Amino acid sequence: MPGTVGRVPTPATPGPGASTGSGAAAAVLANDWAGTALGPPEGWDVAIRAVVELILASPMPMALAYGDELVLLYNAGYAELLGPKHPHALGRPAAEVFADIWALPGVGAVMERTYRQGVPFLEKESTVPLVRGHSATVEQAVFTRGYSPVRDSAGRIVGVLTVAAETTHVTEQLQSLSEVAAALAGTLTLDDVARVALRYAITTFDPDQASFAVDEGGGGWRMVRRVRGELLDEADERLPPLWRRAPTEWSAPVVRAARSGGPSFTGDGRPLRETAVDRHDQKIRSMAALPLGTSVVRGGLAVGYQVPHTWSPAERALLAASAELIGQAAERARRFETQHGTAQLLQRSMLPEHLPDLPRLRIAARYDPGVDGNAAGGDFYDAFLLPNGGLGVVLGDVAGHDVQAAARMGQVRAALRALALADPAPDAVLAGLDRLVTSLGAEAGTHELFVTVAFGVIDAERRELTLASAGHPAPLIRRGDPDGRSHAEYVDVPVGPPLGLGGRPGTTTVAFRPGDTLLLFSDGVVERRRHSLTAGLATLGDAVAKAGSGDPRALCAVATAAVPGGTEDDVAVLAVEHALKPSRSASMEVPAEPTAPSRVRHWMTGQLTEWRVPESVIGAAVLCTSELTTNALLHAGTAARVEIDLSPERLLVSVADSGTRGTVTRARTDTLSSRGRGLGLIEELSDAWGTDPSVRGSTVWFEILTPPAERSGDRLTG
Repeated sequence: MPGTVGRVPTPATPGPGASTGSGAAAAVLANDWAGTALGPPEGWDVAIRAVVELILASPMPMALAYGDELVLLYNAGYAELLGPKHPHALGRPAAEVFADIWALPGVGAVMERTYRQGVPFLEKESTVPLVRGHSATVEQAVFTRGYSPVRDSAGRIVGVLTVAAETTHVTEQLQSLSEVAAALAGTLTLDDVARVALRYAITTFDPDQASFAVDEGGGGWRMVRRVRGELLDEADERLPPLWRRAPTEWSAPVVRAARSGGPSFTGDGRPLRETAVDRHDQKIRSMAALPLGTSVVRGGLAVGYQVPHTWSPAERALLAASAELIGQAAERARRFETQHGTAQLLQRSMLPEHLPDLPRLRIAARYDPGVDGNAAGGDFYDAFLLPNGGLGVVLGDVAGHDVQAAARMGQVRAALRALALADPAPDAVLAGLDRLVTSLGAEAGTHELFVTVAFGVIDAERRELTLASAGHPAPLIRRGDPDGRSHAEYVDVPVGPPLGLGGRPGTTTVAFRPGDTLLLFSDGVVERRRHSLTAGLATLGDAVAKAGSGDPRALCAVATAAVPGGTEDDVAVLAVEHALKPSRSASMEVPAEPTAPSRVRHWMTGQLTEWRVPESVIGAAVLCTSELTTNALLHAGTAARVEIDLSPERLLVSVADSGTRGTVTRARTDTLSSRGRGLGLIEELSDAWGTDPSVRGSTVWFEILTPPAERSGDRLTG
């Protein structure tokens, strides 16, 4: 008869004393079924006996819910899902065992409908709270579950067979693929792409190592790797990865995949035998290497294990999808870096290569491009010596963030210097610039050429500053008070209209005494969305007044960070300090060689000793400089320049590179990472420190105040 299974003889279910090979199966056979709807095993229907044998022999989580109460009988796989509910769930009604989730959609109602109506049901994905083992932690597990009616030898429905396949891991991998797509959408450079790709590969596939490689564009390859168990802190995550360069003919699996455009999978072997560089590579036995699948950037992604690994179709598909997403991000990053390099090259040609080095006037500037850094901006600064012995200082802003704005900025800056060298009077210089901008606007057929400029002349001998402004924010002066404190005040300069409108701005002359510092800045320093300009100016003035010293480099850092909140505008700052006494300075060009840090230590120790700097200051300064030099050579990969400047009040040291490292972040001093350690040491040993991003690379500097007892007047003489 249809549905009858009694024609096929089945072996008898083992007795209670038989060996089962499974703890869950032993518990099933040892359970007292006589008190349940199933009854004693020796009386089970032959069809039910066959279902029980199938359940106990299956590696898949399976359970039988029998009778009107849906009494549970299950195997070892299902016991793992039950966690602490096993073995007490054996022989108990399903509604009682799963009381906490029975009312949830897709649980109790589905099982009861299958039992009452005999309709099988497949639930492709359901999330169920699960407690594994003896843990008290509840996690959300994802399952594909099938419910089938179970019939006895007479064809009657007597229970429900549940087959549960956990897909939590697959679901998590798909979710992580979505998350990495979102993370990659925010990447701008190949460094960013590499960081995201390696972090994703390690967390998703849990390999012993993951690697990411791209071609250099002009020949050769560069590859970066992450190894399981690496200690990475916040500073490591934000610093660029450490790329390993390799020649064009490099034969690593990830490069072979990139060259061929096809994936490779090694289940067990030595895939890195020919290219291993350390013990981590030598231990790899299985590896998957996939091309990025982009025509613009040749590259690949690889994950490897130290044990044999079978690459399932689902895993291969996920790796391929991941490599494609990473390839798209790498393609966008390569285009961005190309455009960014062009914009930087243009910007470099527009800003001064070096600022004057004067004994009594110390000068520093900082430029931070706004928007996304991919465009040349219109902000500019300059400082230059005049024929009459004065120092001309200027900061201006040409509206726009494109190549045209940068070109006009270059014209305005060059014309201003030429006009000032002929007649340094600030009002005359700005009047001449006004005629130039009017001409440029007429030539371009627009009346919307918006240019603001503040120009001043510092006469150190007369201790005076003469200023004029064409629509630009008033400059700020930090003045040193006789009692040792300081205050800040904005110069009351007549503000004329922006250039190109036919105005002739007035001038003002104010005292500029030793101990004072002048600060010129662009509106990007003080303007923020949904905040008034007055509030931004007040915040800047308060921050400058409270600064620890009038050192121009320190004040540039204070000014750019004074007003909270982000800005899409360029930020430019120029600071000039009228020093109380002349300072001493020295510099050293540092080649990109392994011995460079030791050479810097030797040179700096000798120089500071010759200057009779206290030993406590020398020790801290040499250690900090050595760490900064190592960081510059390691992360920027270019030569560096170390500059030291000693005044009666402080020692200022800066290390500049010409790489594209970007912003350096503070590292916690208790981290174990050697890559972030240097910044933590600087924070501990110096009185102030900061970074100056510029179009030429990055400069990290620190300042150590000298002990008052050591500030003798003869240290800087001779």
